[in-house]
Amino acid sequence: MPITGATTQAVNGLTARWAGVSSGETVFSAAGVWPLLAFLADGAGGPARAELARALGVPAEQAAAAARELLAGLAESEALDSALGLWTRRTLELREEWEAGLPTDALGALTGDPALDQREMDAWAAKRTGGLIERMPVEVRDDTELVLASALALRTTWLRPFEVRPVRPSAGPWQGRTLRGLSRGSVRLDRVGVVTAPEGRVTEVKVLGDNGVDIHLLLGDEQMTPGQVMAAGAAALDGTCPAVRGSLLPHGPAGPGLRVEERPCVGPQQPTLEVTTAAFEVRAHHDLLDLHGLFGLTAARDARQGHFAGISPTSLAVGSARQSVLARFDALGFEAAAVTAVAAAPGGPPPTPRYTSTVVTATFDRPFAFLAVHRETRLALTAGWVTEPAPFR
Repeated sequence: MPITGATTQAVNGLTARWAGVSSGETVFSAAGVWPLLAFLADGAGGPARAELARALGVPAEQAAAAARELLAGLAESEALDSALGLWTRRTLELREEWEAGLPTDALGALTGDPALDQREMDAWAAKRTGGLIERMPVEVRDDTELVLASALALRTTWLRPFEVRPVRPSAGPWQGRTLRGLSRGSVRLDRVGVVTAPEGRVTEVKVLGDNGVDIHLLLGDEQMTPGQVMAAGAAALDGTCPAVRGSLLPHGPAGPGLRVEERPCVGPQQPTLEVTTAAFEVRAHHDLLDLHGLFGLTAARDARQGHFAGISPTSLAVGSARQSVLARFDALGFEAAAVTAVAAAPGGPPPTPRYTSTVVTATFDRPFAFLAVHRETRLALTAGWVTEPAPFR
């Protein structure tokens, strides 16, 4: 089942809004949160239903179908493993029509022993992410009635690997540090571009994987915040922010960390793109209720009343909602995983040069952002900001 443009736009919209309120080193997956919010919206009523629909960017009555479409589309990708899990207390009655909308292998049971249930769900998270995420981000308590979770894992190998070498930035926050630098050349100039956002310019380099997932590296003007850079990268996916590709860039400084110049060479050469960046590993844990307005969970967390009559006759409220994420970028490829869960509780001297060749150099030697993007649909799978690159060893 293909992921439609409307669903992609809705998920990318949540990515951009989440990016806009982010700061410091982080990584997150709106694609991991979105289907959970959609199934909650399908069974919600009153203010909670309206808030969830606004956060999703689709009407509540269309949310469950869009979530099924998203999960099915992700499952078809060679690069991705995705799953949805639901655990309920045996005494909790689910509405048949809501339960029927879930994947058939999603259902599990809570035994009433929190330690045992926690171990089972931790094992589910580890299995579904290939061991990248070892624990479920929410904690099972004595009063937990229901846990709804999603897992998303992606791995890709670069079509052209990077060379590893030490890099020592001469200026900026990483000045004086020896980083695990990654460099490579390409004749495809349009893998780089400059995105123009209201807050400034962003240099975007696309690193292509071998199985339909690409990583977009994003370096913004120095005055831009992490959220502004990530949001600009997300907006560029659907053309909301215009971009000038590498073959059309002017000579000289062309964007943040980007330069176009003519270099002497001894023979005719194709124009080349030279990229230098740094390896990184980023981990983050998010309490979604800290941003309850962003995720449409303001009313749903009020335990004084029930909000999900379409899920169960039992009064339910959102007791916790969390996400754990990992992203790792190195010479050979990229891997990332996210587990999201919502718990409901009651409530040398060269020869003489004779020619010149165009060379575009892109250097990521200060904090930058990244997006993992599903190439066919341009769906943003994970997004993040790097402040602590890997050291060279």
